[in-house]
Amino acid sequence: MRVVEATLHVVRLPLVHSFETSSHRKDHLDHIVVELVDESGATGWGEIASPSAPYYSPETVQTTWYIAQHYLLPSILGISWDHPAQVQALWRKVRGHEFAKAGVDTAAWVLWSTMKGLSLSKALGGNRHQVKAGVSLGIEPTIDELIAQVHKHVEAGYARVKLKIAPGWDVEPVREVRAVFPEQDLHVDANGAYQSTETDFDQLRKLDDLGLTMIEQPFSPRDFLSHARLQAILETPVCLDESVSTIDDLRTMIALQAGKILNIKVSRMGGLTKAREAHDLARDHGIPVWCGGMHEFGIGRAANVAISSLGNFTLPSDVSGSEKYYRRDIIRPPVVTVLGSVDVPVAPGLGFAVDREWMSENTMKKETVGM
Repeated sequence: MRVVEATLHVVRLPLVHSFETSSHRKDHLDHIVVELVDESGATGWGEIASPSAPYYSPETVQTTWYIAQHYLLPSILGISWDHPAQVQALWRKVRGHEFAKAGVDTAAWVLWSTMKGLSLSKALGGNRHQVKAGVSLGIEPTIDELIAQVHKHVEAGYARVKLKIAPGWDVEPVREVRAVFPEQDLHVDANGAYQSTETDFDQLRKLDDLGLTMIEQPFSPRDFLSHARLQAILETPVCLDESVSTIDDLRTMIALQAGKILNIKVSRMGGLTKAREAHDLARDHGIPVWCGGMHEFGIGRAANVAISSLGNFTLPSDVSGSEKYYRRDIIRPPVVTVLGSVDVPVAPGLGFAVDREWMSENTMKKETVGM
């Protein structure tokens, strides 16, 4: 297989409901859609779902555009390969920039599975026809507004609700939600907002009595030692997200016992190739995984559904329906959640059609690179 042309599209979509984490609030998203074309004219689609600002990770829309345009795409154009897992080796000299790599890697998987007549799930080795969906809820202006959001999504059938927390918005809102929803699968995510101080350790320990499925990424990404210390004093599993960007990071997590659950994000880990490798390593060490999201448009969301069909994704994943985030997605039909589950597509490749006209109407910038 040989890619002869690649196009990057910066697409902007407004969010149905603004979303706030411990770092910022957003009401729209700009993501880069990657389009690869091989010599037969077949197309593979990927999505660079990096944030616009360097709060979640150092990467932004601007940095990923530059890296993809000047390093990743030139490294694959005109080069023959037999399997998408080989594509990562073509840019092995490029360190980091996992979001940028993820978009190109995913597009290669979609292209290859399309040409082989396989669904993306089957190409990856998935064996589920449905995946359980969880939902992630941001920080709201009041606890009553947060509870209203939880009500809405519980009634929609979501199996798990994740609440964003931050210093000053943690124990009280979570306790109030738990009081209203005593049996709900509930977990919290701090996005690294806490410090390794005794005050913050004491505050996080108060969450241990609230019956949470996990406490996700309380400390900064590189602070494996504080995560290990917290896990040692908690009954609630600690889940790592931002800390694990590479397979070596996952080995560190395992060696230090810095968490009992792993959030695998295709974008954060550099694509489907590395996400599948992380799944296998975690499985071999008895660590359950789930697929996190970056509010992906339909292309990235479809990739998340596909990877979530692998056997060790035993916890509900962030594969909620498109309508939770976007009034109109860039794929047809949109991803749909029914009674808390999403069907895994069986059609070859992505399993969805890209709505080129709608994508074009919302494209802020476009560039094509050819041989």
